[in-house]
Amino acid sequence: MDNNLIKWDLELIKRYDLSGPRYTSYPTAVQFDPELSPADLVATGQTSADKSSPLSLYVHIPFCEHVCYYCACNKVITRNRKKAQPYLDTVYREMAQLSEWYSDNRPVTQLHWGGGTPTFISHEQMIELMAEMRKNFNLLDDDSGDYSIEIDPREASLETIKVLRDIGFNRISLGLQDIDPKVQEAVNRVQSVEQTAAILEEARRLGFRSLNLDLIYGLPYQTLEGFNSTLDKVIEMNPDRLSVFNYAHLPDRFRPQRHIQEETLPSPETKLAILESTINKLLEAGYVYIGMDHFAKPDDELAVAQRTGNLHRNFQGYTTHAECDLVAMGVSAISQIGSVYYQNEHEMQVYSDAVTANSHAIKRGVSLTQDDIIRRFVITQLICHFELDKAKVAKKYDIDFDEYFADALKELEAFAEDGLIKLDTGSIEVTPAGRLLIRRICMAFDAYIPKEQSTQRFSRII
Repeated sequence: MDNNLIKWDLELIKRYDLSGPRYTSYPTAVQFDPELSPADLVATGQTSADKSSPLSLYVHIPFCEHVCYYCACNKVITRNRKKAQPYLDTVYREMAQLSEWYSDNRPVTQLHWGGGTPTFISHEQMIELMAEMRKNFNLLDDDSGDYSIEIDPREASLETIKVLRDIGFNRISLGLQDIDPKVQEAVNRVQSVEQTAAILEEARRLGFRSLNLDLIYGLPYQTLEGFNSTLDKVIEMNPDRLSVFNYAHLPDRFRPQRHIQEETLPSPETKLAILESTINKLLEAGYVYIGMDHFAKPDDELAVAQRTGNLHRNFQGYTTHAECDLVAMGVSAISQIGSVYYQNEHEMQVYSDAVTANSHAIKRGVSLTQDDIIRRFVITQLICHFELDKAKVAKKYDIDFDEYFADALKELEAFAEDGLIKLDTGSIEVTPAGRLLIRRICMAFDAYIPKEQSTQRFSRII
């Protein structure tokens, strides 16, 4: 299937652009239960994990020196760099417990530091954190793993990039959002093109093998013309991957967004025009549409994995590491071990106290049923590959597909009539017009969404 086939159908988009999950997991985090016992979650994780498969590690570093007004991440705004070390010491304590539970000397083929701003910590602390990870887990030494970090170019010098390469990172992701100074000022993130380009250039020179840029559309003062200028400059910078996110304005939920005046935001029509133009420009520039905000060069591992049927999705988004359990540490971090998902405490002090008292900070989680596992497989196939072989699902889980998913198939018939999918006896195929609405299609298989109710707890699909 040619994954550059996307058909822009405005009428369909307007009809189906509701709120819905992003399906970085199924069940989604809304289903995580604070009443479940951490000991039970860990025990189920340990017994259901495949100990012969590799691991993925995640560390959440919540600190930022400045607040970006659009941000919905779990963060701590501070200029006091001394706050980092006590937090890292707590993470090391949690890490030792996680190692005892899950390491089993399994090779770590994927590793990611996110935030916040991971480059908030000093070079010495970066070296120390990676050393602790090596001490507790079986990190690879041959540069074959996917070891990535999120970087704020305002918080990283060329020396920082060298330190990161030296300690084993080979992928970086940079927040850019928009290059228009007026937009940057409105969201309190002033960052020159030169800063971003210099980091990318140095990373290339040092042999980082994948460079990702994050953009956001729907920010204050953005126009179609202005965002097209940003895209032209970004295409010139030539990143391997691009994430183009839709800004969801939820000031009641995310305090910093109260600094953004609603009347400065682009209209829904302008947002859609920006998205359509973005897709066209990136496809013309040779990028492949992976799905859900993500683009990659045709030779990038994500694009290759999608072509060969090996793309996967987890709490960090699209990934090539379907076989990995995800062991996450730090405040609010989410782990996925065997048939269990769980999340750490959200508040910094509560997290630290919990680790001090229990060596872990598990707040809530979910233990997947067989039904969850079957539906997760179906949703993952659709969201990663835009097609589903019913016989494969039936054989894998010993079910009669049409009988098992009778309710979902009723809903899918309406989608087929509208041209979002092609339904035949053996398969479900998402059409070029349906690809942008893949989240809505996946919702038909979501047992937790009441079909007659709106889904206000989620961001809009487009």
